Amino acid sequence: MTDSYSPPDTPLDILHDDHELLMVNKPAGLLSVPGKGPNLADCLLARVQVAFPTALLVHRLDRDTSGVMVFALTPHAQRHLGLQFEKRKVKKTYVARVAGRLEPRKGTVDLPLIVDWPNRPRQMVCHDTGKPAQTDWRVTRYDQGETRVRLMPHTGRSHQLRVHMQALGHPILGDPFYAEGSTRDDHSRLMLHSEELRLRHPDGGMGMTFKAKAPF
Repeated sequence: MTDSYSPPDTPLDILHDDHELLMVNKPAGLLSVPGKGPNLADCLLARVQVAFPTALLVHRLDRDTSGVMVFALTPHAQRHLGLQFEKRKVKKTYVARVAGRLEPRKGTVDLPLIVDWPNRPRQMVCHDTGKPAQTDWRVTRYDQGETRVRLMPHTGRSHQLRVHMQALGHPILGDPFYAEGSTRDDHSRLMLHSEELRLRHPDGGMGMTFKAKAPF
């Protein structure tokens, strides 16, 4: 961690719950799962399990990223959802504000990623040993000195969207790892939000879409 951990003290924002699924809007600044040590024990999983004791982890979002997360409420749902993520059947859409004017208005980043070992948890592009990573982008608005963009990852590598935007020369605003100077320091948080998850319900396979509006 680059700084002391002081997660937001906000109530759970439940988007949907039924006998198999729990959809939650994660606040920025809260770990998805516990970190190492008692000072990093507070996390979304722990908070969710207070209200839903059977909740099981399926995936995670970076501490600094907000937005839609799914938890399983049964072991069957955890397996079913886990396979959907593994086989890339879950469709994810993020909203981000990035530095500069991102052009063209849409495109795809295809750059392999690997952990930057001396600088963990940072990741980096590596064409020799990196794992494949692809992200589609679509500009929604140009503002003064920045671009609002939707990001649709095909893969789920750690820090994928953050490294891909930096590699394009347009780091995400407020990013403590991949942005510098005012691009990093003039923003209260990482401007990255998981806006939408599309998946199949573990009981019957019906397609479902869950959304949470970006708070920025």
